[in-house]
Amino acid sequence: MKISEQVAFVTGANRGFGRHLALELLTRGAKVYAGARNPESINIPGVIPVKLDITNPQEVAAAAMVAKDVTLLINNAGSSTGASLIDGDLDKIQLEFNTHFFGTLSMVRTFAPILVNNGGGSILNILSALSWVSSGTVGAYTAAKAAEWALTNDLRLNLYPQNVRVAGLHVGFMETDMTSSLEVPKSNPEDIAKIAIDGLESDSFEIVADDVSRKVQRDFAGGVSAIYPHLS
Repeated sequence: MKISEQVAFVTGANRGFGRHLALELLTRGAKVYAGARNPESINIPGVIPVKLDITNPQEVAAAAMVAKDVTLLINNAGSSTGASLIDGDLDKIQLEFNTHFFGTLSMVRTFAPILVNNGGGSILNILSALSWVSSGTVGAYTAAKAAEWALTNDLRLNLYPQNVRVAGLHVGFMETDMTSSLEVPKSNPEDIAKIAIDGLESDSFEIVADDVSRKVQRDFAGGVSAIYPHLS
């Protein structure tokens, strides 16, 4: 696809990785709708701010009425409560699934017909290395991202015959507000945004953006003993 010919909708575009995605798309000549719960918080000249909470079906439907010309949907909006699956607050676990799985699904179910009506297009779901592997912490986030990966695979198969390509981006930690309290190696989100949009432009179905994600992907073939060697 040629990014300069696309009309993109980026969720969670007011800060962090979503903001970098919107900026990269603008730089390459795309028209960009930027979704956020508080559209006044979007300070990117050139984008079209849209009020959007992806867990609110009414706001998702209203966003689709505004952005009827979309050809590229990027599902970036996320949450990270830090909840454990063993003893974490069930409301926080529910929030993770409502955001990453049901919110993403709601956006796709609403916007896929728009993409089809516009002659086809692409969807990019922002996943994580944690959709493939667990660190033993933040279990709610990990499980929700794993569910979103499964969702991505199913949508990819079902929407491809309608000329809609569904891609997933796998990446480890990035330097954003969400990870500010973590003392771990982090990628520059501006660099990852470029990799993500390059992947879309080359029509990739799977974009593995950093060394952490590439290692986890390689370890799959070795099974549990390779992914979690301490269990052996």
